[in-house]
Amino acid sequence: MSSRESSFLIKEERMFQKREQSKDSVFFRDGIRQIDFVLSYVDDIKKDSDLKAERRKEFELNLRKTGLELEVEDKRDSEDGRTYFVKIHAPWEVLVTYAEVLGIKMPIKESDIPRPENSPLRYMLGPVKLPQDVMFPRPEYFTAQFSRHRQELFLIEDEATFFPSSSRNRIVYYILSRCPFGIEDGKKRFGIERLLTSNTYSSAYPLHDGQYWKPAEPPNTVNERYSLYQNWARFSYFYKEQPLDLIKDYFGEKIGIYFVFLGYYTEMLLIAAVVGLACLIYGILSMDANESSTEICDPEIGGQMIMCPLCDQVCDYWRLNSTCLTSKLSHLFDNESTVFFAIFMGIWVTLFLEFWKQRQARLEYEWDLVDFEEEQQQLQLRPEFEAMCKHRKMNPVTKEMEPYMPLWNRIPWYFLSGATVTFWMALVVSSMVAVLVYRLSVFATFASFMESEASFQHVKVYFTPQIATSLSGSCLNFMVILMLNFFYEKISAWITKMEIPRTYQEYESSLTLKMFLFQFVNYYSSCFYVAFFKGKFVGYPGKYTYLFNVWRSEECDPGGCLIELTTQLTIIMTGKQIFGNIKEAIYPLVFNWWRRRKARTNSEKLYSRWEQDHDLETFGQLGLFYEYLETVIQFGFVTLFVASFPLAPLLALLNNIIEIRVDAWKLTTQYRRPVAAKAHSIGVWQDILYGMAVVSVATNAFIVAFTSDIIPRLVYYYAYSTNATHPFKGYVNNSLSVFLIADFPNHTAPSEKRDYTTCRYRDYRHPPEDDENKYLHNMQFWHVLAAKMTFIIVMEHIVFLVKFLLAWMIPDVPKDVEERLKREKLMTVKILHDFELKKLKENLGINSEAFSKQVLMEESKVQLAKSTI
Repeated sequence: MSSRESSFLIKEERMFQKREQSKDSVFFRDGIRQIDFVLSYVDDIKKDSDLKAERRKEFELNLRKTGLELEVEDKRDSEDGRTYFVKIHAPWEVLVTYAEVLGIKMPIKESDIPRPENSPLRYMLGPVKLPQDVMFPRPEYFTAQFSRHRQELFLIEDEATFFPSSSRNRIVYYILSRCPFGIEDGKKRFGIERLLTSNTYSSAYPLHDGQYWKPAEPPNTVNERYSLYQNWARFSYFYKEQPLDLIKDYFGEKIGIYFVFLGYYTEMLLIAAVVGLACLIYGILSMDANESSTEICDPEIGGQMIMCPLCDQVCDYWRLNSTCLTSKLSHLFDNESTVFFAIFMGIWVTLFLEFWKQRQARLEYEWDLVDFEEEQQQLQLRPEFEAMCKHRKMNPVTKEMEPYMPLWNRIPWYFLSGATVTFWMALVVSSMVAVLVYRLSVFATFASFMESEASFQHVKVYFTPQIATSLSGSCLNFMVILMLNFFYEKISAWITKMEIPRTYQEYESSLTLKMFLFQFVNYYSSCFYVAFFKGKFVGYPGKYTYLFNVWRSEECDPGGCLIELTTQLTIIMTGKQIFGNIKEAIYPLVFNWWRRRKARTNSEKLYSRWEQDHDLETFGQLGLFYEYLETVIQFGFVTLFVASFPLAPLLALLNNIIEIRVDAWKLTTQYRRPVAAKAHSIGVWQDILYGMAVVSVATNAFIVAFTSDIIPRLVYYYAYSTNATHPFKGYVNNSLSVFLIADFPNHTAPSEKRDYTTCRYRDYRHPPEDDENKYLHNMQFWHVLAAKMTFIIVMEHIVFLVKFLLAWMIPDVPKDVEERLKREKLMTVKILHDFELKKLKENLGINSEAFSKQVLMEESKVQLAKSTI
């Protein structure tokens, strides 16, 4: 037999043994030690390959020194024949040591506090409920921070399963992120993140429990991934509740609390969506009774009103009834219910935030996060910060020397960061101005083209130059938004790293501020322009205002700018949600398919558990950050401009129902398992939501006052109407001023002469017959302006008063949660007291006098604890 045939048979035997062990095994070769983490690398032949090999050797040696156990899979056994896999197992001694370091809470006794009773509506909500064993996979326990010196206190039935897999991979990652791998350039180098950045290792990840499409098989005892897929990640379960405890147990509290927030937000959107839909239905039902659109569409009224040209020279005079369809559509969103819905949403957002505080407090109790301190994880020093620091400073709290970076070292990067963010925000404003210039310049083109082309004569009723310009401008603006967003994401992440934040919390806070400020300006600037600037500074015929002295300012439709704001919001909000969901679903799917294709297989059934997970996409440390950012930007669309678009909550609701399942599907099937992390709240995002809630009251008040046509109609109804039977009759004529065509300057008058002597325009000004006040604002203009300002002040005061009353009336922590917390604290103190007492009795033995003294001391501690509780 030749050596070639011999090596082939050896490889085949290896592959057979590998498959015999189980292609889905999450254990070392001995079938006993569980794989808690996997590192992978490709042995390259580049010039720095020796350096990387030396780093890996030193790193793995130091990992073994910490007590971790390693097992290496040779590249000849991998599917692609190039990749080495280092499997890591944390033995019991390592787990108990670092569980104490990280302050992980573990069960000491099964809880005697019953779960909250189901609501009376539980029978009606039966179809959306999941089985109890899925919703609550484990019983509730009284817990205490783990101590290796008091192991007898804890409910340790099996050391192999005592620590859940999420806690095990969190402990191992903590060790990996701080393990040194040598001294380079006179500095101590450490941490798996630095090794991944330098391509010393190609990836580092914990394993999924098993394949998501089938339950666990021996020797694997449980497959939570399968349970999550069956009960959470399938799109056919879109109407079901989420198994939140199972999500928390598998992915960790930080990812779990995101899905709690997203689910709660979606539930609250249901109320807003129903009310918004009711307002729209009211608009549809009252459309025929709307006096304004009736007059505009009437050939004898709107058909006889000759309007002034909308652009200079090229545009012609036009009849008011050409905007008949637009005026009817405008009434759908601009009616009496608009004011009600604006006030309702101001109250809704307060209830949303107050009840979220209660939900968060309940979650802290249920997930045992009450005494969780952010310092345990988020306030730990970043390895990158420690590596860059040349100075050390005494910590006044711990009295230990720790890395320190003087402020003057950071100032240049702060200046660069501030300048970069300012530049990009200015770039957004510049792009918005460019889109505005596009709208101004193409409006005349659309108008002249549609006027000259005979084929457009039949569709002019439905597709006016205003609509064409608005739609094309909104679509162009959306594409610009996506492009700017793509580039800024890369730059902001790089700038934040260059600032060298001290802790993970500082890093996330800095990046959050940059990204939110930019996206706020990027997504909302065009909506702010249409809502508060378009049509407000136009001037009047013969004395129009011009942008850069070239392009004439845009005018609103005679029915107001609200319909255009609605169009803008619909395109940007819907486009963003559709694009985001497609991107989230397609990107990991295509990426994983390509990696498997390169590995010469298209099926997960042919290779090992660690190789299957290796070929999945990485969720990344900032994966959750972008999910929160997407949700908060959507929250802005739902609250900031909702007075102009009552369907916004419904669109957000439909999107979030899909979003929950898309996120669940990609985390369960398309991404490597993220490292578990703790969190007791949504962090800085909650402050951002509070800020947006306050701003939304002002924006909606201004939209109703200045963008909607409600206030001018009410002023006419109460002060200027002369028809007692039909008070709104004559409003259209009253809202249009008269201009003498002979007063047009030569450079603005239409090139084609007409027989008209006057034309109409939207404003409250004196007619040309009044020589003394010709074209100046009349008294009705000031009455309307005063009414608008009064409405803003009254609405804001009413909404803010209700907000403060609700915030005062609704407690942050529900009463039943307070009682449960007190009970749990008391029981925990008692259990610890009894344990220490028992231990003391065993140690003291027959020394009864000393024992009695110690008993009195311990009992006094318990009484003190009871009094404080």
